[in-house]
Amino acid sequence: MPDFSFVAVVVGLIYLAAFACIYRILLTYRTAQGAIAWIIGLVGLPYLAVPLFVMFGRYRFGGYVKVRRMGDERLTSLLNRFEQQTTSIPKPASERFEDELQVLCKLGRQPFTDGNQCTLLRDGAATFEALFEAMEDARHYILLEFYIIRSDRVGQRIKSILERKLAQGVEVWFLYDDIGSVWLPRTYLDQLSAAGARVASFGNGNIRRRRFQINFRNHRKLLVCDGKVGFVGGINLGDEYLGTFIDQEPWRDTHCRIEGPAVTGLQLAWLEDWNWASDQQPQLDWTSADIPPGKDEVLVLPTGPADDWETCTLFFLNCINNARTRLWIASPYFVPDLQVLNALQLAAMRGVDVRILIPEKSDNRLIRLAAYSYLVQACKAGIQIYRYQPGFMHQKVILVDDRYSAVGTANLDNRSMRLNFEITAVTTASHFLSSVEAMLKEDLDNCRLMTEDDYRQRSILFRLGCRASRLFAPIL
Repeated sequence: MPDFSFVAVVVGLIYLAAFACIYRILLTYRTAQGAIAWIIGLVGLPYLAVPLFVMFGRYRFGGYVKVRRMGDERLTSLLNRFEQQTTSIPKPASERFEDELQVLCKLGRQPFTDGNQCTLLRDGAATFEALFEAMEDARHYILLEFYIIRSDRVGQRIKSILERKLAQGVEVWFLYDDIGSVWLPRTYLDQLSAAGARVASFGNGNIRRRRFQINFRNHRKLLVCDGKVGFVGGINLGDEYLGTFIDQEPWRDTHCRIEGPAVTGLQLAWLEDWNWASDQQPQLDWTSADIPPGKDEVLVLPTGPADDWETCTLFFLNCINNARTRLWIASPYFVPDLQVLNALQLAAMRGVDVRILIPEKSDNRLIRLAAYSYLVQACKAGIQIYRYQPGFMHQKVILVDDRYSAVGTANLDNRSMRLNFEITAVTTASHFLSSVEAMLKEDLDNCRLMTEDDYRQRSILFRLGCRASRLFAPIL
């Protein structure tokens, strides 16, 4: 016979944990709908909802906030000093333009800097060639941070270069996300460590700060060499971007190379993440080049769940609400929340050319289905949704009028806007905008324009599946 007193204690503890979760929800909830859904689950099915809430329920990366604000005075000083630099954006005839860009500076706590040279890297082949060259040219240190790192041909080439540079006395600091890189063999990391690289995983943080925070992921992809040259964009370290698998087209993705003062912004974002993941303190170069390599104005915008605001959401809303003639967005995942969808609808209704490029083929079936559920609402407002046909389009690119563009890691979904650590480079450089425009026009030539009929004429089971998938939007 079971010991009913023991069962009663267990049940009581489960409900106590459920009410503790509800207490936390009431103090910190982001939306009423989400809070109500969690509370119903915790009251009705606490045995299931409590562990799910522990894994997925929190929306702030609390430990990171403490490390950022209090854990390292030197890091805080560097952040404050760079943030307080006078922005390079001149006062144009339209003060609205000035205000719009100043908002981005405040969101990222970083200034626009001039004197940069920003180069668009349109695919995996161009990106890897540039990454390899920059690492080969490094003389002092190499900082890497990627969501996915594979031990395939690209990954082995990276490791080979790093081991060679370590033998030459170049320091290597290697940061990866343990969820994104879950299949990366331990031997790969051990061999790098044995060669002298400092290796850290973002997910756990150091041993004093470990928390079960599986829902938060470091989705950033960046490389910095000697504090002078940096890279940011959507490309991870893997062969899929080269299409080397049999019967597979290469993933369509975009990166950019930055040389100049804006690299300090990339380096600061990397250092914040490294400071969370490890107690080791690298000595980095914080001086800009004596002779600026170019004239481009660039802002580096890090976003994530440790920010005071929903920075990534506000970034998208700022772009959408201030677009006047054109707003082109390429994203592999299109699962916007209501406020972003409403902003897109309003932009289209006021005459802005709103085009959303998403892939026909996806690596996530739920997200692909959920995207269909937005089709009718989007088309009725005049939003044009294009599905890229060849391969899997994975790029994250925004073009706002003829005024500025952005290349980074943030998708048009809830996970990027609220749960992931992301990073984006924004530039006003006309030559870069022209390159982005030409690239997106070429992509559009490889797209199919969707209509309401793509949803309405499908079977009822398909439409139900789309609507059901959309319910999972908060965690997709």
